[in-house]
Amino acid sequence: MENGSGSSDPVLSDRLQRLNAALDKARPKDQSQPAGSRADTSTASGMAMAFRLGTEFVSGVLVGALVGWGLDKVLGIAPWGIIILTLVGFGAGVLNMMRAAGQMPTGKGPKA
Repeated sequence: MENGSGSSDPVLSDRLQRLNAALDKARPKDQSQPAGSRADTSTASGMAMAFRLGTEFVSGVLVGALVGWGLDKVLGIAPWGIIILTLVGFGAGVLNMMRAAGQMPTGKGPKA
């Protein structure tokens, strides 16, 4: 019982080689990781960026509030120091977040 593969083996192997070459061209260059782990790394990268942005914001507000509290104690101007410098810290935190996210120029480089 012959299934006719004797005469078509060279043709099939040629087609298989062409198909493999076409698939190699179509595949992304960096496919060393499975698809699931690439999604995991992008999620981890996004969480790291969110943590950094949150830290930038909270640190700005806390520094402003602490400096304001210190000025209130030293100068006896309570509660104005903490109120004003907490608002300044809020603004600084927002600016730091925008810089960290790449939404705002850092001020370095040539001016247009």
